[in-house]
Amino acid sequence: MNFLNRGPQAGPLRLFPVTGKSDTLFQLTSSEPIDLHPRLFLVTPASYKPDEFLPQLEAALAAGDVACLLVTRGGLDDVAFQKVAARMVEMGQAAGAAVLIGNDTRIAGRARADGIHCDTGLADLKLATETFKPSRIVGAGGIKTRHEAMELAETGVDYVFFGLLDLDESPEAHRKTLDLADWWSELFEIPCVALGGTDLASVGPCAATGADFVALRDGVWTYPEGPAAAVRLANETLASYELEAAEE
Repeated sequence: MNFLNRGPQAGPLRLFPVTGKSDTLFQLTSSEPIDLHPRLFLVTPASYKPDEFLPQLEAALAAGDVACLLVTRGGLDDVAFQKVAARMVEMGQAAGAAVLIGNDTRIAGRARADGIHCDTGLADLKLATETFKPSRIVGAGGIKTRHEAMELAETGVDYVFFGLLDLDESPEAHRKTLDLADWWSELFEIPCVALGGTDLASVGPCAATGADFVALRDGVWTYPEGPAAAVRLANETLASYELEAAEE
């Protein structure tokens, strides 16, 4: 199962959760040609209180197109994380997003998530692909070099994620993130995600690399006008960038 198929077929591509509307992640629903553009990939905050965060998430998901939601632990213990992960999976899938769990295959399975995002090294990624592929999504993160990106991609992942989630966020996307995404999108068919910064102005430079998805974290959750407004603005920006169809 391909996480993203940007082939020459015509029709709007929509991401569906594995356990939701479709048994394929992308589905062609029209014969009319359309412009393909990068899509939004939301990441939950580095730290959050579930009761306070869930209403924010609900508002963000209702505000516009969200391709993926990556649920990170956020400082919670196992019991609390499993409970909130299950709730976020329900919310995300109901909104048409694929929901991924960060670095915990057990909770991803119990929460019935669409897959897992692994940024803890090659050994853990291999285990994740053995456990979840081909029925669910497996993504690779924690990438610092071109060599790492190629090595991790060889495990059969569905996407590579450029930008380190364990670093403090800055207003702009990190230069290395942009350079890696630009290099990858020119040479490889496996989709890539570029992590933006806390300023929504960072969405444009990320999209300009040719990345298939632009990830946002505090750029959405700390936006002065609220997460819903941030999602709307991010989607407006993403819609102005066109992805090239891949050659067969």
